[in-house]
This record gives sequence, C-alpha cells and structure tokens, in this order.
Amino acid sequence: MKIAAIQMDVAYGQPEVNFAHTEEKIKEAAGLGADIAVLPEMWNTGYDLTRLQETADHNGEKTKAILQRLSSQLQIAIVGGSVATKKAGGYYNSMYVANKSGEIIAEYDKAHLFRLMDEHHYLQPGNTVNVFTLDGVKMGGMICYDLRFPEWFRLYALKGAQIIFVPAQWPDARIDHWKTLLQARAIENQCFVVAVNRVGMDPNNAFNGNSMIIAPWGKVLWTGENKEMIHVEEIDLQEVRDVRERIPVFQDRRENMYDYRA
Repeated sequence: MKIAAIQMDVAYGQPEVNFAHTEEKIKEAAGLGADIAVLPEMWNTGYDLTRLQETADHNGEKTKAILQRLSSQLQIAIVGGSVATKKAGGYYNSMYVANKSGEIIAEYDKAHLFRLMDEHHYLQPGNTVNVFTLDGVKMGGMICYDLRFPEWFRLYALKGAQIIFVPAQWPDARIDHWKTLLQARAIENQCFVVAVNRVGMDPNNAFNGNSMIIAPWGKVLWTGENKEMIHVEEIDLQEVRDVRERIPVFQDRRENMYDYRA
C-alpha cells in the first residue's frame, strides 16, 4: 500500500486559494502512484477562527464535493486532513475520508480542542471515534491535539486500526513533543502512524512540517523537511501482524486494573 503525505502551506483565511492549491497537490500525489493521499489539518482556512462565519465550509459540502470528485477521477483514496466547518450546533474542525469510488466513508469532528490556539472559544468538540475501512484494512483518523491523549489512540487500536492518520497544524515551538509522541503512539499501539503537519506561518505561529511516517516497531520511515513536499511511502501491513505476535501487548492487557475512576 502506497501512502502519500501531502505537507503543504495554508493561506490564512483564504478558502478559495486553499481549495485550488489542495486540488493541485492531490493530483500530484495521484501522479506519484499513491493509493491514499493524506492532507494536513484546517487546510481550508488555517486558524483564522474569528472569521469562521465567513469562511467555514457549510456542512462540509464543498470539501466533500472536491474529495469525491478527485478520488473518483484519480482512483485515489483521500484522508482529507481537516477543515473548518459550520454545522448544526456551531463550528467544527472536521475530517472527511473518501474511498477510490468517490464515496465519503468517514466523518470526524476533532474530539479534543486545543486551548493554546483558542479552539475552545470558537469550535465545538466531536463525540465519535473515527475508525473506517479502506481497501479491506481497518484504519483510523484523529486530529492534532488528539495525539496527546494516549487513551484515545489506544481505543482506535483496540477497534482494529492498523494505520492511524494524524493531520495537524503543530507549531514549531513544540515540534519535539510532536515527534516523540508520534513515535511512542506507534510503538505502544503496534501500528503504522501517518502524521501530516503543515508548513508556513500564520499571524501567531510558525509551522515547520516534520510530517512523519512511522512503522509499528517504532522505526521512522520518513520525516518531512521544512518546505512543501509530497512523500510516497510503501508500507507492508504484515509488519503490524508480526509485531503484535512478537510482543502480544493486546493479549497481556489487564483492563480490569485500568479503571482510573475506582
């Protein structure tokens, strides 16, 4: 399976510019022979949260339409990073996943809102797990700050996810946390982790990429540089089965001891 990490810049508060740019990048990923293309977080608006009334995608309609059209035309599945959406109840940080037939097979609203970038003031949290099947393989998708919650990641693994995608706008100031946590999550959950961060700047933050693809044994297969780039990595899902057989973490869990409320 070939997975394309699309590490790109995002124009602050300019949806039309970003939709056009993203379409170009998805086409480029398809031309490189990828089976799945993965986008970063909030690629339609960036963190221009004060103008969501003007810029958020109503019910994700435009995002879903472009993902459906491109996935069907190019025969590539798309893990659509996330976009700012306006839905019943408010504004959300939303992920959409399209299969190669152009069907939206998963939708997810970011569960954990990041206070340091004021998400909790403008966005509503999601309440669902995002595990889906592409090409017969269980996968999962979460968004940026979700990475800091190991119990959330473990839940995805327990539901069978062999690949977990993490689109992000993770600032340069804490990039060491990003790299360490991603590698830890791959090791402890014995799965592939595909994490796609943006590059560039907004009025408050600098973003320096460092997107990563990590194997279940914790080996870093690729790390992005501080520039726009697309990297295609071919992964072998047999590695997930091999690692889980060699160190049977999931069989050795003592779930009855983990109730922190007791």
